[in-house]
Amino acid sequence: MRAAPPVEQQHQPGRWRTLLASRAWRWLGGALMALVALAVATLLVQRAMQVDWPAVWRALRALPAATLALGAALAWASHLAYGCFDLFGRHVVRHPLGVSRTMAITLIAYPFTLNLGSLIGGVSVRWRLYSRQGLDVGQIAQVVVLSIVTNWVGYFLLACAVFWRWTPQLPGSWQIGALQLRWLGVALAAVSVLYVLLCALRGGQPFIFRGRSLPLPTWRVALLQLLLSSLNWALMGAAVWALAQGQAPYPAALATVLLGAVVGLVSRIPAGLGVLEAVGTAVLSGYLPASQALAVVLAFRALYYLAPLAVAALALLATELLWRRQAPTRAGSLPGLS
Repeated sequence: MRAAPPVEQQHQPGRWRTLLASRAWRWLGGALMALVALAVATLLVQRAMQVDWPAVWRALRALPAATLALGAALAWASHLAYGCFDLFGRHVVRHPLGVSRTMAITLIAYPFTLNLGSLIGGVSVRWRLYSRQGLDVGQIAQVVVLSIVTNWVGYFLLACAVFWRWTPQLPGSWQIGALQLRWLGVALAAVSVLYVLLCALRGGQPFIFRGRSLPLPTWRVALLQLLLSSLNWALMGAAVWALAQGQAPYPAALATVLLGAVVGLVSRIPAGLGVLEAVGTAVLSGYLPASQALAVVLAFRALYYLAPLAVAALALLATELLWRRQAPTRAGSLPGLS
């Protein structure tokens, strides 16, 4: 019979878990993230003080109505593409909600994700809407995870294509060269390829990691995830390109969206407020005056972030009012959903 390991070895993993779960560790992590956010905010304020805001306002007012309409159409088309992301979760999890209701929940939650962060939009709003339709916590979590995976596998693929074929003009403080960007793109694309291979190897069976189960689609569905996600990001770049009235090349417009998204995610600033503007101005100013480049990004924020948020907020309010009106009937027929 094998001897039991020493007491120190038995409790060593427990000590690490205790440390990571301790209040001091959470405070330290929160303090570090607050310092990062403060540093980013300071840089943004310094940059904002150097902007010729009257010139930016004139550039905004000079945007033709047809240009704004085309940008809005492409922005809404991107939202519609994203609205299909939760359908992959519906296919894999096999929950009973229909296609239209699943898409409606996604379209309401997505603007909240963009503007208020993934915790509120990607989790809280989705959980509230899905749970009231009878889905349990496990099903909701699986749908959200598959939606997140769908979003990023297409991002990684497009980032590789952009960085390998074209080098964007980056902010001067970024210490990264063209060759480094190319290999970063290759590494990102490798993640997407590995995901498709994993789906092919598992044959639709869930992936088990440390006792947790991640549902996986078949490789054909994984390829659809790649295509739809790539279409979503490509439409976002097309909206920026349209607002720039074709004066900047499409790869620059797409790089604005791709780099702005990841820098905003790292900075932990809700909606990447100010980060997207700084990145977009740096990337597009190689082709447009700085004031016009900033006007393009501000118009994109208004059309892609703020306008859909207003519609989603009204839709969420309507669903809340409708649910409260129907609550007595539902409580009698479907206990546990109130």
